Amino acid sequence: MLKQRKNQVSIIALLLIIAVITGCASQGAAGNTASSQGANVSANTEQTAADSNPESGAAEETRVIKHAMGETKITGTPKKVVTLFQGATDVVVSLGVKPIGIVESWVQQPVYEYLRADLEGVPVIGQEPQPNLEEIHKLQPDLILATKIRHEAIYDQLSQIAPTVVTETLYDWKETLAMAGEALNMQDKSAQLLAAWEERVADFKEKMGDRLPIEVTITNFRADHVRIFYMGYAGKILKELGFTRPEGHDDESTWGVKLASKESIPDMNADLIFNFNSGTDTEAIQKTYDEWTKSKLWANLDAVKNGQLVQVDEVAWNSGGGYKTAHMMLDDLYDYFKLN
Repeated sequence: MLKQRKNQVSIIALLLIIAVITGCASQGAAGNTASSQGANVSANTEQTAADSNPESGAAEETRVIKHAMGETKITGTPKKVVTLFQGATDVVVSLGVKPIGIVESWVQQPVYEYLRADLEGVPVIGQEPQPNLEEIHKLQPDLILATKIRHEAIYDQLSQIAPTVVTETLYDWKETLAMAGEALNMQDKSAQLLAAWEERVADFKEKMGDRLPIEVTITNFRADHVRIFYMGYAGKILKELGFTRPEGHDDESTWGVKLASKESIPDMNADLIFNFNSGTDTEAIQKTYDEWTKSKLWANLDAVKNGQLVQVDEVAWNSGGGYKTAHMMLDDLYDYFKLN
């Protein structure tokens, strides 16, 4: 009887041990499951966050932009751009982007009239040859557009503020458009703008027909001197449109020449002269113009004798230097040749 009771106690103890072991195993399994579920929740949360921003990878893509001062890495698509020359300001606005900082315009200060609606409220951060670095830094841009002839000496300082890309040629609006489009990650838009321009160029040439080529000179009167523009901003556009230049005026390595005296007036001779006056000292500019154009040498120019001296707008033909002003200049030519 006693032996039987001992066997029963042993069986009960064994069952209790099994129950305890089984319980621990269950708790262990439950604990592992909870940990696994926690990891899955965390992973799912991260995935959900990524899914909610499918362009996050593209936005963080780093591109290398080659330009006149070397190479610049740009991550993502810049949203806060500062433009340090007039052509860049024009082009950026043409791309549909409002810059956060600009330099003062040469005339119609502080902003050219044709851009005022697009640039309302944008701070002016100095002049084109001497922008205010401290003010640029305060704006915290993620892109700066500069040009070599103006900003080569301060390129390193600009690059410390934000990624900076630099054009080789100040007055080449197509270079500016291509560089800005690449830097802003808007290559498709810049290509569309260029295509629209080329379509107008083709239309102009077709409508001009046999009247082209026409030999032209671009003259420019200032307060203290007179210039002939060769292949600068307007010169490059006129060449593209099918106009020709007098011998020596088609040098693409320079913008043009300053004339030392009235004895140089015969160098202006051409079938057609486009003239614009530059600067803000209008009284002094007019004095220079009057003195030179009263000369017999001026009166003997072919364009003057034949009534082919055309006064054009300085901003559109020179100082604006961008995509919009290229179209403004073309508008003037459509009007002058009665092509509309």
